[in-house]
Parts: sequence; structure tokens; C-alpha cells
Amino acid sequence: MILPTKHLSQDRAILTVGARILQHLSQAKTISSLWEELPRNSAGRSDAPQLRYDAFVLALDLLFMIGAIEVQEGLLTKRKVPV
Repeated sequence: MILPTKHLSQDRAILTVGARILQHLSQAKTISSLWEELPRNSAGRSDAPQLRYDAFVLALDLLFMIGAIEVQEGLLTKRKVPV
């Protein structure tokens, strides 16, 4: 479910959903505002499956576990990696 497979399209893979989330997380947001702003379909594809809330939450879990996002005072932010 994390990676696309023969039976799971790229649009529904959790890694793809996580990448879409990171693209929309340019500033600190609440989870609900991020959910409202995130397009439900892949860009320009009407045949793509709708993004479901459970996949959205699983993608947030994955991003948090790998250290890509963090929660500060109820707001999600991208985690900055020191260079």
C-alpha cells in the first residue's frame, strides 16, 4: 500500500499521496485545512480515483514516521533538514 504495485495504482499509493501533501505544505497548516486544500483527484485527470480520508491520514502517519513533517502547537509543518 505504500508503493504502487500491479494491483495498486500510483495515484492511490501512500507514498504518492504523501508527496502531494508535501507539495501543499508550504506553510504551517492544521490537518483539516490541509485536507480541504488538497485536490481530491490527480491534477487534470478526471479518471483518477478520489483521495480518501483514510489514505490521507495514512500518508500523514508515514510522513511523520520518516521525519518529513512535524506538529507544533497543532500545526503541521515540513521538517527542515540541517545542511
